[in-house]
Amino acid sequence: MNWTLEVVIVPVSDLDRAKEFYADRLGFVVDHDTVISDDARLVQLTPPGSGCSIVIGKGVVPEMPPGSLKGLQLVVPDLQKARAELVERGVDVSEIQVVGANPRPVPDPLDNVGFVFFSDPDGNAWAVQQISSRA
Repeated sequence: MNWTLEVVIVPVSDLDRAKEFYADRLGFVVDHDTVISDDARLVQLTPPGSGCSIVIGKGVVPEMPPGSLKGLQLVVPDLQKARAELVERGVDVSEIQVVGANPRPVPDPLDNVGFVFFSDPDGNAWAVQQISSRA
């Protein structure tokens, strides 16, 4: 049996600001933006190529303090290209960091151990890791 993670709720304080950040700055696809009532709205966004989406909302998602989600991680095949794209889109992203030692020989020294880090406007923390091939 497959168990797939398909949605992660990201707590935000301002839906429109968060939607703009994830869609326009990060390039996530807006799957839907549903207004249920004056007090309830749900926005689902998906990173390009991902099987897992994020949901931001009010009135229909569990209450969590905005900015309290830490450790979300995206994976890309080319970290330098991904970082350049984030910088071009105005994201305040860290320099490339090598975390640990590579567990196996690979042609690119950033594979598996190369990361950049950023936060959304509320302080939810993200990492981007380079994995261009898997064992």
